[in-house]
Amino acid sequence: MILKESQIMKIHYITGIAALFVVAVHIIMRLVMPFSMSLEYENVIANYQNIAYAVLLESILVLIAIHGFNGLRIILIEFRQNIAWENGVTVFTLVAMIALIAYGTRTIIVANGLG
Repeated sequence: MILKESQIMKIHYITGIAALFVVAVHIIMRLVMPFSMSLEYENVIANYQNIAYAVLLESILVLIAIHGFNGLRIILIEFRQNIAWENGVTVFTLVAMIALIAYGTRTIIVANGLG
């Protein structure tokens, strides 16, 4: 299934707005603890083991990855205007996005002792 460019741009706008929301929630949640304490190993692991917070972090990862790699795709497509280049850029950005999400998800899985 190939999406039209207008559908891809709708996804770009939706992920941008959703990312603003979840990052704002993340920042507000971080205000309850001093910044230096939030970076201590035990606190980081505790955050990953808190299922609600882990879901928030995963949603930030997915939304930012989709939004960011789609933005990169749009920029790279502006360099050349032919089908081969567009298809290559699309495949490259999709593979890179999936790899980044998989690696970030792995961090949450390992922190919970599941991997």
